[in-house]
Parts: sequence; C-alpha cells; structure tokens
Amino acid sequence: MKSIPDISFVRRCILKPQPQIPWAQKMVLNPAIIRDPENKNILYMLFRATGPGADAQLPDHPLPYPIYLGFAESRDAGKTWDFDWSSPAMSPRLDYDQDDFIRNSFCGGRMFDYANGCIEDPRLFTFEGEVFMTIACRAFPPGPYWEKDDPVQCMPAWVAKNPDLYGKAVCENGTVSMLYKVDIKALAARDYRHAFEVICPLHQPDISDNRDVMLFPRRLKINGSQKIVCLHRPKEPWNYPCGKHLTAPSIFIACADKFEDFYNGNAENHVLALPEFEWEANRIGCSWAPVEIEAGLWLMPYHGKQDDNVGYTQSFMLLEEQKNGIPAIVSRPPVRILFAAEPWELEGDFTIPCLFTCSGVILENNRLLMGYGAADRVLGTVECDYGKLKKYISHFAGKL
Repeated sequence: MKSIPDISFVRRCILKPQPQIPWAQKMVLNPAIIRDPENKNILYMLFRATGPGADAQLPDHPLPYPIYLGFAESRDAGKTWDFDWSSPAMSPRLDYDQDDFIRNSFCGGRMFDYANGCIEDPRLFTFEGEVFMTIACRAFPPGPYWEKDDPVQCMPAWVAKNPDLYGKAVCENGTVSMLYKVDIKALAARDYRHAFEVICPLHQPDISDNRDVMLFPRRLKINGSQKIVCLHRPKEPWNYPCGKHLTAPSIFIACADKFEDFYNGNAENHVLALPEFEWEANRIGCSWAPVEIEAGLWLMPYHGKQDDNVGYTQSFMLLEEQKNGIPAIVSRPPVRILFAAEPWELEGDFTIPCLFTCSGVILENNRLLMGYGAADRVLGTVECDYGKLKKYISHFAGKL
C-alpha cells in the first residue's frame, strides 16, 4: 500500500475590493498567473474585477456591473504583488447602440464582440511557445447578479427583437469563451493596447453557454493526427451529440486542426470526465491548463461543485495520452483536496463556499503556487509542495 503524504496548503488573501477604484469596488477575484519567460522570479497576473457602471446604465434598467481585467506583477515569485490601479488591462466596450454593436464587432461585424459587456475568469497559458489567454465573456453587463441572477436585466431592448440576427449567445447574454494571443512584453510594460490580439471563440457560441475553456500546451496525437486539444465545460452538455445522455455540466475535450475549427463547428468533441463523487454532483470543470509531468502524462486541475451549501472543491486528476483516441483518466482522488475554509473564503454577497482557482505556477523550489477567487469577492494565493501533491494524486492510479 502506497503511503499518502500530508499536503499542507498555505493560503493568503492578497487583494480585497478597492473602494477608491470604480472598476474594482465590488469584487476582485479569479486571477490568472504566468511566469516571465526570461526571469523566473517575475510573475504576471490578470484578475477579474467589477464595480458599478453608472455611466453605462440604461433608462428603467438596473445599475450594471461591467467586468474588467486588472493587472499585477510580482518580482519575488509571488511573495508580494504590485497592482496597477491606473486603468484596467482589458475593458468591455459597452456598446449599447445597435449599429455600433455590429460595426465594432470583430472581423468586420462577422463575429460579434461577446466581450462587449463582461470579461471574466482569465486563464494564461503557453501553446507551441506562445502565450495565450482565454476569457469568459458576455455581450452585455449583468446587474447586481448576487441579488438577482438574471443575465438579461441590463440588455438593451433591441436585442430581443432580432434573435435570428444575433443568435442565442447574444440574446440570452450567455457566456462565450474567447481566445486571445498575449504579447507578454507589452503586458509587462503595461502597454495594454498592444498586449492582446483576439483570435476567436473556442466553441460554437449558440450551442451552449460555455466556461472553463483552455488548451493543452502542445498538440496531441489523436487517432494518428496531431491536433490542437481544447478543454471546455458546456452548461448544456446535452446539446452536443456526445453529451445527449448527460444531466450535469461536465468536462469536454475537443480536437481540431486550427483554432477556427472550434468556432465554426469542425472540431471533434468528446466527453472527458463526468461528476462521479458527491462533492462534484452539480458540475465539474477544468481549472487551469494541464501540466505535463512526464512524457504523455498530464496533471489536470479541476473543480467540482456539490451544491450551494458545500460549494466548490479544487482537485486534480492524471490523464495519459493514448495511441488511439483522447487521453484517458488514470488517477482521480475520490476525496476533497482543497476547499473554502478560512473566513474570507466563506463570507461575501454569495452564501456559497467558494475557492475557485484559475492558475497554477510551479516555482523554483518545487512549490506550486495557485491563484484563486474566494467567496466570489476577494483574491487569494495558495502554495503547496508540488512533489507531494503529484505523489498523492498518483496514489489513486489503477483504482478507477
């Protein structure tokens, strides 16, 4: 019997809402973190922030809360952080005029700007040597969603009158996960205007609201062909042919030859993982991009939600590449690993206990640093011994 090592997690709350910063007054959470390619002690962070958008309020509509990305830098491997409050790193455009909404969208209006209202939950990762980011977007900002979960409450009236033109994602203000290329030097210089280049959505927007979307860092050989492999979590998995039997949001894997195939319907979708344990009953989704721990063996971080009382758990599984077909799950602990426990992880406008990671960086001392949102309100980091974590996850190999 293999021994299971004790894993101690060191947590820190590093950022709370900023009363003097309009775009970060209400919430700061869900950070993406990536290392500088030339200096391993330098880390860059993009985090989700929101505040009341009085300038964007429509007559007879609730006060909107647009969602932005902020930037921070650490020069001591995450011990301290310098947050840039001069401006957001990325802002929604907030076009409410019907003509402008089409005119200012991507590709000459042929692809709607789903980031027009919200830019949420960034994930930073490398793919084939370049830095990319995925973000969960909405075409229009929400109202006070912690009070009323109604994504269309701040939507202009002209949207609902044109469902055939705009499609489901716009008309229901659903989440669309977009892919951007990131110029890390421009980001480090805080030249945000030149730091981000939009590519396309990484799924078909009108099939389902879709979150927790990211890429494996390299192409994988799937059925004899090198493919770009995308992880995603559709809210309505039953709308996909491979998910017709599903009742809960699950982790999907999609394979394609080029980025646009995920958007135009030419990707091949498979179900990778279903909720299996009680603490995953409501949903599961990938947390940040998988890490290759040895050739063909990947550590995949993921989260599960049980219900509004137990909330979110952060866990991990091991995936192994196959000669034919998609990677297979070879190890998956059945017990909860990391979950909300500190007061600042439990207290907020939401009553759901929440510890939600969007990033993981392996530091020089073989420590794993993860960035997370706590209580859907504040921003934290947590460290653990990376070697012990891998050993613990590996303990469950062969027990599936």
